[in-house]
Formats: sequence, structure tokens, C-alpha cells
Amino acid sequence: MPISLQKGQKVDLTKGNAGLTKIFIGLGWDTNKYDGGHDFDLDASAFLVGENGKVLADTDFVFYGNLKHASGAVEHTGDNLTGEGDGDDEVINVDLSKIPANIAKIAFTVTIYDPEVRAQNFGMVSNAFIRVVNANGGAELIRYDLGEDYSIETAVVVAEIYRHGAEWKFNAVGSGFAGGLKALCQNYGVNV
Repeated sequence: MPISLQKGQKVDLTKGNAGLTKIFIGLGWDTNKYDGGHDFDLDASAFLVGENGKVLADTDFVFYGNLKHASGAVEHTGDNLTGEGDGDDEVINVDLSKIPANIAKIAFTVTIYDPEVRAQNFGMVSNAFIRVVNANGGAELIRYDLGEDYSIETAVVVAEIYRHGAEWKFNAVGSGFAGGLKALCQNYGVNV
């Protein structure tokens, strides 16, 4: 039975899950009725950051343009351009055992592609979620449903996993940003 979280809640990921090393992060969403004439393309990304909350190099940003981290610890499985269908719209694989020691946290985000031109924001998105699944066996461990409390935001830091001693924890963040992917990149220190 997965742990269902609310915004701001933190929970142990590896403590109590002995031997857990390979997980995948599934992100999904639906769009509300929209007649703006453009597809709704949401993009999942991961920022691998140090203790200071910033990437150590631009390559610590894993997204549709950089699908795999050099360490092999984080891999995006590819861009879903429409979000059609049920279940996970985009998936990011994580091997906890390969995360470099200088990475303190991985932030998982979702942004709207080209939001200004398409006149889209997260107020038009519903049923957004993130889930953490044990890649060995497929058991869902954690689920966080974002709720409907966004209006003008075009980017959301959905959740993060972070080191806590020798263990990993999960934090349901749910923090919205205006300014899309560029704003997130600037927040995490990626050169844009």
C-alpha cells in the first residue's frame, strides 16, 4: 500500500525499504477543457543539486534535451508531447546507488512547454501526480496528488528526494513558479 502525501509532508524512502536502489518517478496529469488551439505539452525534469541547492554543472539538469545524467543515476525515458492516455505521462528512472556523493538532493519538476505563446498555465491542469515506484517488482511506494491550487504558474517543483544521513527521504513540495523552465533553471543555477 503506497503512502499518500499532502503538500509539505516528508517521508523516509529507503529506511524501512531495505535494499531499495532502483526506483522510477512517474509523473502524470490531465488538462482541463481548453480551446486555445495548441497541444498541451508538459515536461518532467530532474535537477541534481549540491548542498547549496544549485547544480554543480549544467549537465546535472536531466530533461528532454539531456535524457541521462553522466553518472547513469538518473535517466528520463523520453518526452510525451501530448499527455494523452492514462497513468504516467513521463517517467524518470533513478538508481540511488549511482548518485554521486556530492549530490544532496534531486528535485523533480514539471513545466509547460512554450507557455507564453500557447497562453497556458497550471490552472488549466488537473489530476497532476507524482509517484515513486520500486523498479524491482513495480510496487508503488509513495504518491503525491498535487491538487488544484495553481493559477498563473507555468512550472512546478513537484517533489524532491534528499539525503538524510545514509538514507534517502521524499519531500512533497508542490511549489509553483511563474516563468516556466527558464525560471526553474535560474533557481537551480543552470545557465540558460
